[in-house]
Amino acid sequence: MNTSSWRVYFLAIVSFLVGTSEYVISGILDKISDTLGISITSAGQFVTIFSFVYAICTPILMALTAKIERQKLLVGALGIFVLANIMSFVLPGFGLFVFSRVLMALGAGMVVVTALDIAAKIAPEGKQASSIATVVMGFTTSLIIGVPLGRMIAEAYGWKSVFGFIAILGLLAIFVLYRTIPRVIGDAPVPLTKQLALLKNKKVALGLAITFFWLGGYSIAYTYISPYLLTVAGLNEGVLSGVLLAFGLASLIGSKFGGYSTDKWGVSFTLIGGMLLHIAAFLLLSVTVGLTSSWGIIVVVLVLWSFAAWSSGPTQQYNLIRIEPKYSGIMLGLNQSTMQLSMAAGAGIGGLAVDRVSLSSITWFGMVGVAVAVAASFLLFSWIKKEARQKSMQQKHALSD
Repeated sequence: MNTSSWRVYFLAIVSFLVGTSEYVISGILDKISDTLGISITSAGQFVTIFSFVYAICTPILMALTAKIERQKLLVGALGIFVLANIMSFVLPGFGLFVFSRVLMALGAGMVVVTALDIAAKIAPEGKQASSIATVVMGFTTSLIIGVPLGRMIAEAYGWKSVFGFIAILGLLAIFVLYRTIPRVIGDAPVPLTKQLALLKNKKVALGLAITFFWLGGYSIAYTYISPYLLTVAGLNEGVLSGVLLAFGLASLIGSKFGGYSTDKWGVSFTLIGGMLLHIAAFLLLSVTVGLTSSWGIIVVVLVLWSFAAWSSGPTQQYNLIRIEPKYSGIMLGLNQSTMQLSMAAGAGIGGLAVDRVSLSSITWFGMVGVAVAVAASFLLFSWIKKEARQKSMQQKHALSD
């Protein structure tokens, strides 16, 4: 393994720490609720706060810091992230934990985007895309390993210790980054007005709407997965960490399959097919928990849900790039912000569903969100086909003339 490769893998580990700090809340939601003396709904809003701050502030902060040398920016952003985790570990009470989550989101957004930028710039020629994918995989792996590991740590030492462990690993990462990552110059900033101007394109707006409703529907249910499995499905704490691990592994397999299926059978088949399977999994889960107490059957349905949900991830990324190939970087950036906004909205709507209806209703509300994404997909692909037909006819007329 050459020097640049292991540096990229280390950036992926840093990305994993950031992803764990975001996603682990869903795995320890019941414990946070009990310790802070708040409702499950209120605890779920920690996801909303983090995702909303991440989505809104990251593009602004990256525009403001665009000219700063990348290694220095990464170390500084990781320092903010570590400080926030220390605060989460040490400080008591609801209000201070909210403040630490806001600070954590500010640091996390800059860490991930800067790590992606560095990975692309230190990679050998022709390896930039795979280097970026490696860092993204680190973030995704937090679902597979970070969430169940966080649950196990919380059961053994208390939920606050999860953030203590992340802070310790973050401090070690700062030292390694400072010693090993080369100096990388910043870029000329891309004005936010230029980024937002793409939203005037109806295909771009509709494409991002697909992301919003697909992931929003998923987040309505996933945010409250721990209390749902413990209370509604009747699982015991002894198996919950293993179930979350199986869920995470299924997300990785689903993501890999989504990329393979897109290459083999195309975007529309994979995206719409995956989301229809997503809806079917929600329906099965809603029915299954009411008919059986067998946790084995419930796990099978959960694995199907995770597989279906994350099969749409790489397909949707490619779908957006295909809409505006000249602005692929901006499109992916807008998609990242949309994903975080959808997670914030999903956690908020899920909280309302738990409060006003019941904990068992989250899968039904999630189903509605994904169904809207399916409808938006059909509309987008019909527009694309219509434009392709019109372009083909224009070319035929030009040739005949």
